[in-house]
Amino acid sequence: MVLKSIYFMFFVCVFLFGMMACSSKPKDKFANLSTDEFERLIENENVQRLDVRTVAEYSEGHIPGSININIMDNNFSSLADQVLDKSQPIAVYCKSGRRSRNAARLLVKKGYTVYNLDKGILNWIELGKEIEK
Repeated sequence: MVLKSIYFMFFVCVFLFGMMACSSKPKDKFANLSTDEFERLIENENVQRLDVRTVAEYSEGHIPGSININIMDNNFSSLADQVLDKSQPIAVYCKSGRRSRNAARLLVKKGYTVYNLDKGILNWIELGKEIEK
């Protein structure tokens, strides 16, 4: 009887520890912005606009004033350091928000201040925001 109680308590402790370990997700050190918030942010001319999609995607249409550095390029990190200014914030986006979140994580580690367009340029276009080709 005592042995069963010990096993039960051990199981409960392991289960609770496992639940706590799984639920502690690291917090991103950049802001995910809605399309409207992102649009207000980039009204500031000091904010660098970064499109991390492929050149082909970028040429189909992009947010005006943005520069293109493909996150999938092996040289992304060094190209970013050559082109971007660490003293100015970066507004980053991609097609749907996934690649730009990866780019944002990498850029934050390098010391940049980054804001991500949460649902990407697809949502931007869907809401009728300006693009250029």
